[in-house]
Amino acid sequence: MSKRRAFDTDVFIIGGGPAGLAAGIAARRQGLRVTVADGNKPPIDKPCGEGLMPDSLHAAAEIGIRIPESAGHPFRGIRFHGEPGQMVDASFPNGAGLGVRRPMLHELLVAQAAEAGVEMLWSTPVSGISHGQVELGNGSIRPRWIVGADGGTSRARRWAGLDTWAHRSQRWAWRQHFQVAPWTDCMEIYWGADCQIYVTPVAADEVCVALISRHQLLKVPDVLSRFPLLEEHLRDAVVSSRERGAITATARLRRVTKGNFALIGDASGSVDAITGEGLCLSFRHAALLATSLAAGDLSLYESAHPKLVLRPRMMAELMLTMDRWPLVRRRALSALSASTTTFERMLAMHVGALGLREMAAGGLTLGWHLLTS
Repeated sequence: MSKRRAFDTDVFIIGGGPAGLAAGIAARRQGLRVTVADGNKPPIDKPCGEGLMPDSLHAAAEIGIRIPESAGHPFRGIRFHGEPGQMVDASFPNGAGLGVRRPMLHELLVAQAAEAGVEMLWSTPVSGISHGQVELGNGSIRPRWIVGADGGTSRARRWAGLDTWAHRSQRWAWRQHFQVAPWTDCMEIYWGADCQIYVTPVAADEVCVALISRHQLLKVPDVLSRFPLLEEHLRDAVVSSRERGAITATARLRRVTKGNFALIGDASGSVDAITGEGLCLSFRHAALLATSLAAGDLSLYESAHPKLVLRPRMMAELMLTMDRWPLVRRRALSALSASTTTFERMLAMHVGALGLREMAAGGLTLGWHLLTS
């Protein structure tokens, strides 16, 4: 029997969310047989801000995922709101972003995974990994490679013995939708004491409102009065979804592979949701992992994985510093409001349109403005 036929499938992916489906699509493009299993059935929803930055759309396209503009609502850039009079926005230098409801995104990914030839086992929870086999409720499968794509609280990560953190911190996020026409062509972030609200247009008559804070019980209705401008926009809007919450973590693992096992997406570490880079990272992980699997060498994925997260982690640290320190936040927003060019550079860094050298120069420019504001 050939080595290829000794396995039931080349790649078995635990978790059928966006990261798992992206990994499956990318692996199929490399000619590998792929099976994805998930205990849920589509479409799968998840609390998130639902904004895809331009770099996310580009990363998806690179592995063959098509996300048409008709699936959601475009936005040209980012707008920051601080204290009264503090407002600045800038356009993305590399195309528009797209607000897409998470169930709609999942349906698109499921359809394209099926089109690519990914075998999908829905309503099929995985119960463990043992001696190179994946244990299911009705039997087991022996794959050549196993991929854990089951999110930030990954059980697969624990089964593989990779649940060892180099760094981890967390905040809480709550999301709700409102039926109202978007009042801006930007994704907006409202900065307040101990929290941020970001608003993403997801349709011609609907916006997604997400709250992120360090307080687990703080929800969207509790804080709207702190943001009078946003409260006015939403005053007569009908709530169109129930409020859903989740943990958002800044997390880095010591390793993301072991033997024939690899982690992808939030299971492999994450950056705070305020960056909006979670899905972009998942798509980048998928492309890198597929190349490594096709080469039969997970060390390629292990060594390159930290480099993928470097830029979003730097931006997350900058934004979380603004969250922690009110004086820094006020000075930063004042500096950005006074210098649109600085904010444009910061946004270009955020979406990967500037390299590391330019990023450093932009950071020094912002630092100087902070000192002199």
